[in-house]
Amino acid sequence: MSQKEKVNAITEGNISKQLLLFFFPILFGTFFQQLYNTVDAIVVGQFLGSAALAAVGGGTSTAINLLIGFFTGLSSGATVIISQYYGAKNYSDTKKAIHTAIMIAIFGGIAILAIGLIFTRPLLLIIGTPEDVLPPAESYMRIYFIGSVFNTIYNMGAGIFRALGDSKKPLYFLIASCMVNIVLDVVLVGFTPLGVAGAAWATIMSQAVSAVLVIHYLKKLDDNIKFEYSELKIDGPILRNTLKIGLPTGIQSVLYTISNLIIQANVNAFGTATAAAWAAYGKIDAIFWMSINAFGIAATTFVGQNYGAHLFDRVKKGVRISMLIGSIMTVLISAAFLALQDYSLMLFTNDQDVLDIGVKILLILAPTWITYVPIEIMSGVMRGCGKTLIPTIITVIGICVLRALWLQIVPGDDPTLASVFLCYPASWIITSLAILIYYFFGDVIPKKKKVKNA
Repeated sequence: MSQKEKVNAITEGNISKQLLLFFFPILFGTFFQQLYNTVDAIVVGQFLGSAALAAVGGGTSTAINLLIGFFTGLSSGATVIISQYYGAKNYSDTKKAIHTAIMIAIFGGIAILAIGLIFTRPLLLIIGTPEDVLPPAESYMRIYFIGSVFNTIYNMGAGIFRALGDSKKPLYFLIASCMVNIVLDVVLVGFTPLGVAGAAWATIMSQAVSAVLVIHYLKKLDDNIKFEYSELKIDGPILRNTLKIGLPTGIQSVLYTISNLIIQANVNAFGTATAAAWAAYGKIDAIFWMSINAFGIAATTFVGQNYGAHLFDRVKKGVRISMLIGSIMTVLISAAFLALQDYSLMLFTNDQDVLDIGVKILLILAPTWITYVPIEIMSGVMRGCGKTLIPTIITVIGICVLRALWLQIVPGDDPTLASVFLCYPASWIITSLAILIYYFFGDVIPKKKKVKNA
């Protein structure tokens, strides 16, 4: 079957089947993405101890996501533009959008490198990183940012392939990169004196592998859309449309991360053991987050192509299916981790104090993950429709502002873990309700109907 026929399947045939066929490679990809990110924590925690674990997780991961997350949000604009052009069979603009997207990735990676190197230490100091964690955390982050261009090219390339209806190639790239990362982590952390720097170098080299694979296979696309170095340039109108959709999402990601940094500062006040427990829990939480994020990505592409083809009934049915699958998956993941409790945390540390604190955090948050599902899926739906401004405003108020106010008011002078971490479900519930209200009453999807083999 040709690539064009594969992509057209998203706008034709059985909706549930096509959505699931597109979704599952993304879901498996999220597993390998999490494995990719988790290996650093497992190897570092087991070989180097709790302080080193805190140095590569927790606040360090959140600070890195501040910059990487902005670019990922920005690149979602390119994904939407490409999926809409391709769904409408506008191959000329699809090709221009692909080349513009790669240029955005290159310049974005360079910008992240520069900003990251300048602001690494200030960021770590702002969030109150413990003294024994600060030196290795700073080393890890500075080295990590050196590979920013590889990171942005992979993320943008993965978005391009998904926009074209191919969710398998990003999975294959990720598997290859993950395997390289695992081997290099064990070698550089376990058998050299590099310490946490070894984990950072392992990450850079594995990301380089994924970036090379992305470019190689973009050059193998059909002639009417394939990547060519000679056509690598920015198209002004496409760039403007990309920024119109992607900038609100990128800003939302930054503000979201800032709220997490504020929470990290509160966590660090409890000491190194709690910071390490939060870092370990973060790897578990990421399994849920990245799983539900897969539904958001699938929804963006499915909606984008069908929206571009004006198949609005298919869009609405795809939304319902995504919400159902996402909810079932969330319940299963929550139940699994609540059953495992400290056994899942033992992957990262054997320190009993850290394990005890990690279990407390897990018991507070895992049962409430279901309240986050509408935020991720409906945001993906609205991105696919090209509507990101209102969802961004809702998220900024419901997530960022509410959490900041909660942490100023609720914990008081004698904060507890529960008083800090319950800001998550509180903000999820309010934001989910607001997002759903906007979807049902905000004319997100036009009333015009054009059904093809629905």
